[in-house]
Amino acid sequence: MSAPSEVLFYHLEHQPLEKVLPSLVEKTLARGWRAVIQVGNDERLAALDQLLWTYSDDSFLPHGTAKSGSAADQPVYLTTGDDCPNAAGVRFLVDGATTSTFTGIERLVYLFDGRDGDAVNSAREQWKAAKAAACAVTYWQQTETGSWEKKA
Repeated sequence: MSAPSEVLFYHLEHQPLEKVLPSLVEKTLARGWRAVIQVGNDERLAALDQLLWTYSDDSFLPHGTAKSGSAADQPVYLTTGDDCPNAAGVRFLVDGATTSTFTGIERLVYLFDGRDGDAVNSAREQWKAAKAAACAVTYWQQTETGSWEKKA
């Protein structure tokens, strides 16, 4: 049986997911890790797919989806399910995506909008589930300048 994952909760308050996610994925790739981004629905998957190609004038994040083919070769794979065809070490859970298992991946990063009551409640439930699964859990709150402050 795999060891429990490290689970990081990022509470978005001053910048939207579209601004935060690319920088976190860049840091993931800079460490030599692969990533899966699990999205809550197909519409948001398409929007994030486009975003990762265009979020910066001088950069893009190489990635793919099931429609792209060659999933195993993708450094970043976008999905609405719990698949992990690229042997990722990091799974980002965004836009209402949740997990029922906290093993089999090194790090889970749960990003949620602090202005959305349903997202906050879902994050609380995921926190409880991660703690019950004996995961190392941390909570990061966004400051007004967009940096992150560890709160728990």
